Amino acid sequence: MFLYEDIISAQNLLEAWQEFVSNKRSRRDVQEFELNLMGNIFLLHRELVIRTYKHSSYEAFNISDPKPRSIHKAAVRDRLLHHAIYRVFYSFFKGKFIAHSYSCRKEKGTHKALNCFRSFTKKEGLNHTKTVWVLKCDIRKFFASIDHEILLEILKSCISDKDIIWLLREIIGSFSSGTPGKGLPLGNLTSQLLVNIYMNEFDQFVKNELGVRYYLRYADDFVVLSKDEPWLEKIRQQIGEFPSNRLCLQLHPDKVFIKSFASGIDFLGWVHFPDHRVLRTTTRWRMLKRVQNNSNKSIAASYLGMLQHGNAKKLIRIARNTTEK
Repeated sequence: MFLYEDIISAQNLLEAWQEFVSNKRSRRDVQEFELNLMGNIFLLHRELVIRTYKHSSYEAFNISDPKPRSIHKAAVRDRLLHHAIYRVFYSFFKGKFIAHSYSCRKEKGTHKALNCFRSFTKKEGLNHTKTVWVLKCDIRKFFASIDHEILLEILKSCISDKDIIWLLREIIGSFSSGTPGKGLPLGNLTSQLLVNIYMNEFDQFVKNELGVRYYLRYADDFVVLSKDEPWLEKIRQQIGEFPSNRLCLQLHPDKVFIKSFASGIDFLGWVHFPDHRVLRTTTRWRMLKRVQNNSNKSIAASYLGMLQHGNAKKLIRIARNTTEK
């Protein structure tokens, strides 16, 4: 177990800064903070020691990736503290997570989630000789619906240090999504870890109480696979009730379905079939628009990496032609 001092120590703050500042030194707010780096770090450390630290307000802006999202960016000193917390928390909590939750975790990510999904379909379908059914679900307004008090109660069940709980309450309470006591900001590094801690309650319920063998989750998207369609229908209600009753989260009514794998399962930007997977139509059109209307070669290069994981020869050719211009 870790202590409050492990988080707020000047050494941890300095090491967190070295990680945080990577690829950010060209930004004005980072440069301003770095002009008096040690003074700023020691001031933050002092405020944390005497518990006068207050999280500052956020700068809000919108992105489309692919749908419109509101991002809230904290001040540099607050983001530095987020990194310091993450460094200590991640090592502690990673052992509590199930193996098959893939978002915002080291050595996990989208590509490994896609490969896990493929592996699960082969195992349950006896190498595609049996029909596999997939229960696919999505949580409605995920980050905006996280309940602060429920999250803090989950954290208290793992952390006994009252100073750490005070600090977490300050950070969690620094933001609301419009409803007081609800929501985490998409821009915070701590938010990525906290939602995994929050959803671990659901992961453990699915694995240990429902006894689901083939289950994987990426953020607010998750799937359950089985040869037994009636069993999936049976647990479908329980899978909806637990997040609602325990976590104040609702499944998206238009994004919950049970389909055969052979009919094509839309998951994490790809439509999956037994012998191949293709980009979702909206993802394909968005990629073509960005690659063809943007001269930045790094965008095409990033898509090239993604396209290697499916059947997309034509799109790969377009992306390669763009990077070679």
